[in-house]
Amino acid sequence: MEPIPFALIGGGWRAAFFERVAAALPERFRLTGRYSRRTPGGSGSLGDLLGTQPDFVVLAVSREATPGLLHELAGRGAAVLVETPPAVDLDGLRGLAPLARAGPRIQVAEQYRFQPLHAARLAIVASGRLGQISEAQVSVAHGYHGIDLLRRFLGVSNEPVTITARRFESPVIAGPDRAGPPAKEHRIHDPQVIASFDYGDRLGILDFADEQYFSWIRGLRLLVRGERGEIDGNDVRWLTDHRTPAHVRLERHDTGHDGNLEGLYLDGITAGAEWLYRNPFGTARLTDDELAVATCLAGMPAAIDGGPAVCSLADAVHDRYLDLLVEQAILAGGPVRVTGHPWDEG
Repeated sequence: MEPIPFALIGGGWRAAFFERVAAALPERFRLTGRYSRRTPGGSGSLGDLLGTQPDFVVLAVSREATPGLLHELAGRGAAVLVETPPAVDLDGLRGLAPLARAGPRIQVAEQYRFQPLHAARLAIVASGRLGQISEAQVSVAHGYHGIDLLRRFLGVSNEPVTITARRFESPVIAGPDRAGPPAKEHRIHDPQVIASFDYGDRLGILDFADEQYFSWIRGLRLLVRGERGEIDGNDVRWLTDHRTPAHVRLERHDTGHDGNLEGLYLDGITAGAEWLYRNPFGTARLTDDELAVATCLAGMPAAIDGGPAVCSLADAVHDRYLDLLVEQAILAGGPVRVTGHPWDEG
């Protein structure tokens, strides 16, 4: 199998994930060129970049710059894997509708659903052993990322929903950030958003504080409840019949520990004897988020050809739309009713 050729636009923190994945998996991916106004060493223009013959372009720039570049790349006939969010505001989101209606050549790098632990949890839900899902409490990612996971665990799309939300700040000792560990101890006020999504027969709770991404003392939490069982963090409980409960833990299998000499990589995640996630990228030394990014890249050829989506533009737009309405609910101090997708409401 020839490595998948892709080009990269952007020179920031998130763009570096795609570069690391390509460097770690040269047999799977080939970076044909890079274009960035902030970083030296890239191709001289978009035309030059497209001249490197990529199968698609990864667009990882600021959210303000994304829509314009996305329209320009689509106008040049390029397939695109665009970083989140695809636009800043409602007008920008509605302006993307023609690009989605033109076909599947634009996909979105909404990678959280492909992180190994979330992929394993979603596999449990898809198996049906929990029965009809009625509740999901998601405290693992902010805004549109958390909303995407929430909708997938609940099994909802564009159904009507009532959103209520609030924001408050609490003191905490600052942890690491994108630049690394803190240079000294300092106290900050950490903003936290708690939002409820009432779908009538299903309830989603999004609860996230900014510090949770990097903090050493603020953990991640997830609860999914169905009529026959639940996922509580790494614990899975369900009824095999009305008198027989079952309980397993989701277990990571990493090599390189103790006396193991196979290398340092994730093999997969099991529930008892069942493999829920097997690492498709072999022995490459990648973090869980990098594995998810690699999954987005690997899924692009099939998605472009009309196969399974990485994350459709319509899906990503709806996630961001609901994220904007959470902010609206916070400002309103009361419920906000949503009746569909923003492209239907425009």
